[in-house]
Amino acid sequence: MDAPELIRKKRDGFDLTRGEIFSFIEGFTRGEIPDYQASALLMAIFFRGMDRRETADLTEAMLRSGRVLDFSALPQAKVDKHSTGGVGDKTSLIIAPAAAAAGVLVPMISGRGLGHTGGTLDKLEAIPGFSPRLSFQDFHRVLGKCGLAFGAATEEFAPADRKIYALRDVTATVESIPLITASIMSKKLAEGIDGLVLDVKTGTGAFMQKVENARALASSLVSTGIAHGKRVHALITDMTQPLGNAVGNALEVIESVETLKGRGPRDLSDLCRELTAHMLLLGRVTDSLDDARSKYDSVIAGGRAFERFSNVVAEQGGNPRSLEDYSLLPQARHEDAVVAPKDGFISGLEARAMGVASMILGAGRERSDAIIDPAVGLVFEKKIGDEVQAGERVCVVYSNDSSRLAQALDMIRGAITISAEPVSPPPLVLERVLDTQDQ
Repeated sequence: MDAPELIRKKRDGFDLTRGEIFSFIEGFTRGEIPDYQASALLMAIFFRGMDRRETADLTEAMLRSGRVLDFSALPQAKVDKHSTGGVGDKTSLIIAPAAAAAGVLVPMISGRGLGHTGGTLDKLEAIPGFSPRLSFQDFHRVLGKCGLAFGAATEEFAPADRKIYALRDVTATVESIPLITASIMSKKLAEGIDGLVLDVKTGTGAFMQKVENARALASSLVSTGIAHGKRVHALITDMTQPLGNAVGNALEVIESVETLKGRGPRDLSDLCRELTAHMLLLGRVTDSLDDARSKYDSVIAGGRAFERFSNVVAEQGGNPRSLEDYSLLPQARHEDAVVAPKDGFISGLEARAMGVASMILGAGRERSDAIIDPAVGLVFEKKIGDEVQAGERVCVVYSNDSSRLAQALDMIRGAITISAEPVSPPPLVLERVLDTQDQ
């Protein structure tokens, strides 16, 4: 392959052929194309973009660079959910067991958190003994037995993505919709799924802070999934304030369990209900969203969703007793409160700042090799729209390292705004981008 000619072609605004894209991915993954040439092509893609066909071809080339799972021996539809990341986003721990209890298989392979957003695996590993490091045989066994399994992405899955992302991170080419799409979808399609629900976050705490960018990403993700023969729905959801009340790994496990028991905060419960309903629709468990929502309500109220979660925790080495006795989960030594400085109504809980404050406490990673503290984090006692009086607690801060506390508290105080006039909470689901056959 003539790498300079490929770079020149995209630099000048021409489309790359399927063969050229596959040759580039294969050559770069094998180490035959040096980083400087790959970086040049990524920058050309960043500025010139890719059309839908090119994006689908890039996704497939990255997908085929590693292992693709096959669960065809299991008869039910395989449906997963992916979120583009947010603060307090623990929906996977709720919707995976809920969807499984309602009749679909959920082979969920997740990653760890980086920066101000949390990772599903970090939350799950706050459960004593839980391990997402499963062989394919064990993953298949857990999936067949529980209807869901939580696995860790390994070097077997889309290894081209790992190499490309490392370059994007240091060459200012992360914010490219075709490259983001190929990165997300190559890993998700490697799970051997039939359908996928995408939760594309927008707002201050999201990667796509502007709704028009979130809309463009959602459309690209859906069209790429359809090009690969999958049923895909995307919901564009709010991330201007943290989702739910808890931010931090063990704290989010507790909130997830409470939600599975029907006692979760309203915004988290409502979003999980909607995401699960779309999963059931894609899995053809039902042919209407209203019926799918009713099925979610039933598995929550009847305890079947919590039972599935407890079972999968036990199957993957975790202690299911910790889901009943929260004292068995990691505990922070210190508890401090941020109180309202005046009477009024909460008008802002700036999500990104809250996520960064939690990371400062040790709940997240500034670098990929950082060790997180599963016990620390934040719990909000007031959210946007709630009335508050001066001196009333807005946020409880759980910490272990006193040297980090002052900076986190200052950041939290600065992220809270109070209005004299009543404020309406922001809508959770802003838009839906659906497979055209479902519209």
